[in-house]
Amino acid sequence: MADASRGAADSRRTLRERITRRLRGRLLTALAVVTSAVLVAAFYYPVGTVLIEAVVVDGAVTLSVFAELLRDPFYFGEFARLFAGESPLAVARDFLSPERRLGIVGFTAYQAALSTVASVALGLPAAYLLARFEFPGRRTLRSLTIVPFVLPSIMVAVGFVATFGDNGTLNAVLRALGLPPVDLLFTLEAIVIAHAFYNAPLVARVTTAAWESVDASAVETARSLGAGPVRAFYDVVAPQVYPAVLTGAALTFVFTFGTFPIVLALGGFQLATVEVFVYRLVRDLSYAEAAALAIVELVISLGVLLAYLRYEARNTVSSRGVRPLPRKSPFPDSPSISEVLSRLGLAAYVVVAGLVFVAPIASMVLASVTGGDGALTLDHYRFLVDRQQTGAAFQVRPWPAIRNSLTFASAATLLALPMGVVVAVLTTRRYRGRKLVDAAAMAPLAVSGIVVGLGLLRGLVFGVEVAGWRFAATGAVAIVVAHAVAGYPFVVRTVAPGLEGLDRSLIESARALGASRARVIRDVELPLVWPGVVAGAAFAFAISIGEFTATVVLATGADAYTMPVAIERFIGRRLGPATAMGVVLLVVTGLSFVVIERLGGETRGL
Repeated sequence: MADASRGAADSRRTLRERITRRLRGRLLTALAVVTSAVLVAAFYYPVGTVLIEAVVVDGAVTLSVFAELLRDPFYFGEFARLFAGESPLAVARDFLSPERRLGIVGFTAYQAALSTVASVALGLPAAYLLARFEFPGRRTLRSLTIVPFVLPSIMVAVGFVATFGDNGTLNAVLRALGLPPVDLLFTLEAIVIAHAFYNAPLVARVTTAAWESVDASAVETARSLGAGPVRAFYDVVAPQVYPAVLTGAALTFVFTFGTFPIVLALGGFQLATVEVFVYRLVRDLSYAEAAALAIVELVISLGVLLAYLRYEARNTVSSRGVRPLPRKSPFPDSPSISEVLSRLGLAAYVVVAGLVFVAPIASMVLASVTGGDGALTLDHYRFLVDRQQTGAAFQVRPWPAIRNSLTFASAATLLALPMGVVVAVLTTRRYRGRKLVDAAAMAPLAVSGIVVGLGLLRGLVFGVEVAGWRFAATGAVAIVVAHAVAGYPFVVRTVAPGLEGLDRSLIESARALGASRARVIRDVELPLVWPGVVAGAAFAFAISIGEFTATVVLATGADAYTMPVAIERFIGRRLGPATAMGVVLLVVTGLSFVVIERLGGETRGL
């Protein structure tokens, strides 16, 4: 009887172990299904419903909205005449003339191209400095290069107003020196400089990683065969670095083509981009025209993004076993003429970079503690305290904005992190259709935040009816979902390169010992790429903290306002409180990146 009981217990134990192994083996599949469902519900369905409005008007399928849009010179400039049936030669002749019309779409592409050139021009010297020189604080500076990229855009706009405004820091210095003031606000130059502030660090980061992956032995071999330093650079170093430069340029173009808060704050409607006009059309309830314009933006951005993903896949190089180039001291004992000139050039670059990167933040901090007469004061911070204590229910108050930002960012990170890790795992496995999965997963990078916010507002917030049941969510839930969708691609881009570079023999050994795929991911792969996971979490948190585009659509009540929305409300009335709120936001955003230094470390991705 005892033997029968033990046998039954052993059978039950064996059954439980089999069920557990089967569940673990299918855990990745289940997580992939859940992630896909979240993306469909939170991204593809809302975006699809908005875009359908461009071709379905009053219940009938029509292309009339598109036809009117394509033939409108206001949007397409001289190219609109092509869609109207005019001669291509006449259109080309007028387009090359000084009086050519670019239209909103053409101007958006033009400013994105200028911003890309400026970002590369500012990012490359930084990459050279970080990759080829050793100096105190280099690692810390390298970690900080990505901070400007995730700073809230509305805060950066406040910093640029405080720096380049009529009464800004720059003009104050020029007046003190007896020089005439400059007027940069509401100019294309201000927009391009602000975009370079954002994206040059991104170019620098990806290029630095590529430069550090160059094998020193290959350069030494070229030199031993008679190649000079310049020839060795062009033949050995440049081919391994320029793919990263093109990657940074492609991402910069996509991000600046869909720009919104920077242009709205520094350019106004006279320098409006496609995204600004989509927002304006949404505010005017012209949903069909807004959707059609958003489709045009999506086609261009997604086309560039797909080209980037394809180029990245073809130019991924493993750096295992590579001996990096030795770094040089900024102050050599016996410098040559070329070394002196290169260091003078770097010194000039540091001055320019300080003006572009440090001055806006420093000016914002200074403006937050400076009154109209130039004297130091804490009145702007007292205004925030008074508004918190005496503000009406309909007014934006600081503490609810801070609380909402932290709550939304925490919830969005908890949602974005597992989604990003699952997608990173799926996109680093070898199977047919992997590139399609990668492109579909990265689509949120190319889709307008206004479109995502509008789709969630008209779907998830207003309610969706399924099988007789009506499902609706509050604006706060929709904001969390929108932030998670915006943040998870960055988790993918930080985790995937680490997974790609893992030694496959470790994974194969674990599988040979009986571990399931889910067990291998949990016990082998994720611990090895933990810095990338932590960095991805910090990215998701910081991006949620600073997200403005979708939030300004979904924050329909004061209970859903975040810090960027509060800054936008303040900047429309008084610059001082906006700068004070910007400093609070800067502190919160900066603290999120302490996690990278304490728990993460250097990563191979973004």
